[in-house]
Amino acid sequence: MSIKAASWISRLAVAIVFAINLWCAFGFIIDPGGYMGAYELAGVSGKVAIQGIGVAFLMWNATYPLVLVNPAKHRTLFAIVLAQQLIGIAGESVILLTLEAGHSLLRASIMRFIAFDAGGLFLMAFAFALLVTAMRKASRLEP
Repeated sequence: MSIKAASWISRLAVAIVFAINLWCAFGFIIDPGGYMGAYELAGVSGKVAIQGIGVAFLMWNATYPLVLVNPAKHRTLFAIVLAQQLIGIAGESVILLTLEAGHSLLRASIMRFIAFDAGGLFLMAFAFALLVTAMRKASRLEP
């Protein structure tokens, strides 16, 4: 596979995860009331907590645009994106494992985050592996 093809596959993978992350972020910021129940939150503090999660999503995704522009040039940043996904899965898993019984709605919400982050990690890691493999192959072919 060429670097160009692997770059476009990488862009697509990162763009899918980025778009869904932005959709979630803006949903949390604009309509926090629609999400408060899933996290057993209420009132002004619940609204602000959900909006804060939305802002954290935006911060987390600050690394994505440069990867979208040129994944081959920004391989290190691409690796950081993968690390961010892995940290998200690990943190969410710890929260899930330490959650007291009796919070089935909260548990289900956390499990959705884990499933999405794991799917995103798999998709982007696959694309990253294709890109790195194409770049290594191309470097071996250069005189």
